[in-house]
Amino acid sequence: MNQFERSQAKPFIMNSYKIVDTHSHLCDPIFDSDRTEVIKRARDAGVSVIFTLGENLSDAKRNIELAEKYPEVMPAAGLYPSYLDINQAEKMVSFIRREKSNLIAIGEVGLDFWIVKEEPERDIQRKIFSDFIELSIELGLPVNVHSRSAGRHAVAMLLEQGAQKVHLHAFDGKASAAMPAVEAGYFFSIPPSIVRSRQKQKLVKHLPISCLLVETDSPVLGPFPKKRNEPANAVISVDAIAEIKNIKREKVIETVFENTCRLYGNLDI
Repeated sequence: MNQFERSQAKPFIMNSYKIVDTHSHLCDPIFDSDRTEVIKRARDAGVSVIFTLGENLSDAKRNIELAEKYPEVMPAAGLYPSYLDINQAEKMVSFIRREKSNLIAIGEVGLDFWIVKEEPERDIQRKIFSDFIELSIELGLPVNVHSRSAGRHAVAMLLEQGAQKVHLHAFDGKASAAMPAVEAGYFFSIPPSIVRSRQKQKLVKHLPISCLLVETDSPVLGPFPKKRNEPANAVISVDAIAEIKNIKREKVIETVFENTCRLYGNLDI
């Protein structure tokens, strides 16, 4: 049994480990019936902090409520790239400005050329993403970026606008597309789906560990495609990185936590 299989079979219990799930959606209604138990399982697995991202204004408000209830949770606010509505984007920008002291990040925001295929609609998507990049620079908040089938385009926009605090989540491009972002000091988070994704495995192989974070993107991108994912599975990402890079898991946890603090600031764990 390899490390991937071991971590799927039984979480590694070590509460002193500082594992941070840097991208989840705990506000999703799929967690309404057992959210407290989900968070406890994460703690028991060694995941001390969970960033919960939003796709719209309702999510953003819910994330702040969850952070007030659960000390492990840190909220973010953003507009998912499928929302091609300038008015909604402006409302989200205003919300983020008001709530900036309560937010860990702007996200998730970005580009999705898998969903949006027509060029006029992509132009709207680019405009909205551009506004969030500017907001990130203005407020000094990290931007947590979705870039499905649009990795090179998203990286190019971020570099062109001078974004500095950048987190590219579940990047689906080649390592060659990621390298300009690596050189700019951007970070890439790895979900548990790495155990079934050759693309993610190749990305981790070629990217330096100094730019890697871990995430779950719960409730999706888990180790099994049709099973609900949850933050406890961030340990699977840790084990995958350790195996691919032939580094001890303790060293991976230490380095990834340091990376997370370099981007998001010191975390009270």
